[in-house]
Amino acid sequence: MTISKLITVAVAMTATALTLSASEPKEIFEKTCSKCHGLDGKGDTKMGKKLEIKDFTTAAFQGTFTDKQAASAIKEGIKDGDKIRMKAYDDLSDAEITGLVAYIRALKK
Repeated sequence: MTISKLITVAVAMTATALTLSASEPKEIFEKTCSKCHGLDGKGDTKMGKKLEIKDFTTAAFQGTFTDKQAASAIKEGIKDGDKIRMKAYDDLSDAEITGLVAYIRALKK
């Protein structure tokens, strides 16, 4: 096998591995966020109402935080004093968090 074929195979295998290891943002949101934020991001769930979660679909709320702040909240969680308002999802990769933030931004109507 020639060097160029080996490189092509290696690149294809790497791309496949990256695709398989990084979950889709929608899947991550549905799995980790929707219990509180709802599938639509409106926060209209039992837990969302209890925690008074804001509606991700409104431009007004989305304007209150930056992408960096959203990523930090996902990775580190949100606390109000000693009370945990959102648990940390530090098991997500930086790429997954970036994708999740973009997905949340796309919920804006």
